[in-house]
Amino acid sequence: METLLIQASSYAASIDGLILLVLVLTGFWFVLAEGVFFWLIWRFRAKPGIRSQYITGKEKHLKRWITIPHALVLVCDVFIIIGAVRVWYDVKQHLPQPDYTVRVIGQQWAWVFQHPGSDGDLDTADDIYTTDDLFVENDKTYHFQLTSRDVLHDFSVPVFRIKQDAIPGRTITGWFHPIRTGTHDIQCAEICGIGHGVMAGRIHVQSASEHAAWIAEHSPASAQ
Repeated sequence: METLLIQASSYAASIDGLILLVLVLTGFWFVLAEGVFFWLIWRFRAKPGIRSQYITGKEKHLKRWITIPHALVLVCDVFIIIGAVRVWYDVKQHLPQPDYTVRVIGQQWAWVFQHPGSDGDLDTADDIYTTDDLFVENDKTYHFQLTSRDVLHDFSVPVFRIKQDAIPGRTITGWFHPIRTGTHDIQCAEICGIGHGVMAGRIHVQSASEHAAWIAEHSPASAQ
């Protein structure tokens, strides 16, 4: 299903599906509740010669109008909770084996990225550093090590459906698996100071050959 915002990671569709489930269930109950509400207003409107009744809702023949919908809403809540826990576990708790690891550093007001060089390992002599541009290979699983140098930031890649706080003094590990080549936005989704609005970056999802060429071009000469 095509969406207004493309799905460029392996779990983007799962997150969209959960949001759609919540929308459909809450939308159904909203329409039904408002429909019953306005029907009751019309059904029991003032009429000549008919006295109004004082109803508390405790009458036995009326209680079912509360208890039955309440029970059905709770059943819908169970479906939402199960779906939410499954998506949360897959995205936040379960870390698949990575092909590569990158480091993401937030600072006022830019993103600094540390890429593994040609050896594929982080924190070695051939690491590549960029500002505001992250380069990754399509159809590979990445771990990202996220931290902040100063204040609270938030690493957000809308097309991946990633949104993770960057906290000073902590390193948070997350993951993504790109499934669509192209250049996409990176945002800071946490107000981090006067320059928050210009703290934007880009993630470049490249084919295997494009990424290999980029690595070869940008690897430090001392590591060759």
